[in-house]
Amino acid sequence: MLFLHNLFFSLGELIYSSFLTLKVRSKIQKLSKGDTNILENLFPYYKNLNQEHRKDFVSRLEWFIAEKEFVPRGDLKTVTPEMKLLISATAIMVTFGFKGVFLRHFRKILIYPNSYYSSINQQYHYGEVNPKLGMIVLSWEKFVEGFMHSQSGVNLGIHEMAHAMKLENQIHYNRESNFFNPHRWEVYAKEAKQEQNKILKGESDIFRASAGKNMHEFFAVALEVFFEKPLEFSTYNPKLYKSLVYLLKQDPLALSGNGSSAV
Repeated sequence: MLFLHNLFFSLGELIYSSFLTLKVRSKIQKLSKGDTNILENLFPYYKNLNQEHRKDFVSRLEWFIAEKEFVPRGDLKTVTPEMKLLISATAIMVTFGFKGVFLRHFRKILIYPNSYYSSINQQYHYGEVNPKLGMIVLSWEKFVEGFMHSQSGVNLGIHEMAHAMKLENQIHYNRESNFFNPHRWEVYAKEAKQEQNKILKGESDIFRASAGKNMHEFFAVALEVFFEKPLEFSTYNPKLYKSLVYLLKQDPLALSGNGSSAV
């Protein structure tokens, strides 16, 4: 009986996944020259990719945009194509080492103009990830601030996409889980725990205090620094940096006009 249950469950997953794939394919729109110009001018990660990886990046980006529902909230009346482009590009950057990973569990991206009040914990937020509702929530003001200070190591978009990616790795129904290599995760977790202890003692020079809250928060903060301050990160803690390179299967330090970020 258990075998039949698992078989029917797997078939159901496959049928549903195939249906969603066809649905997304029908919605895909090619990026315009204006879109790629925006990426080249505002998105250093894309600008530094070689031509082959730019093509791959754009293809994944088109798919991600088609797959998600972008919802304006609060006083934000509409989500512009530029908003969709930059938010989606951030997700593709964070997941670029994993072909076929599009954070499928998170089908809605809610965008507020600035901070918003959460009725769940009665606090104001700039961003959050809600796995129960399959939503990523962002403040556009704070998202843009991260872009304007792209080497600060503080980037709301990277932070929330990192949370979503970590959760996606643990969600099994959508055929997109377990993309993190378990051994690579163990190596990273060991190094991360040591660094987190330093944060709690006030001895960390590169990660902000919130990274000491728990390992979920540490991962999100670490990815902000990983993508925005890779040289400083790798110099400060080469073992932790290298563990993320192998875990995420990409190295921001290796990016150049003739190089690739994938490893």
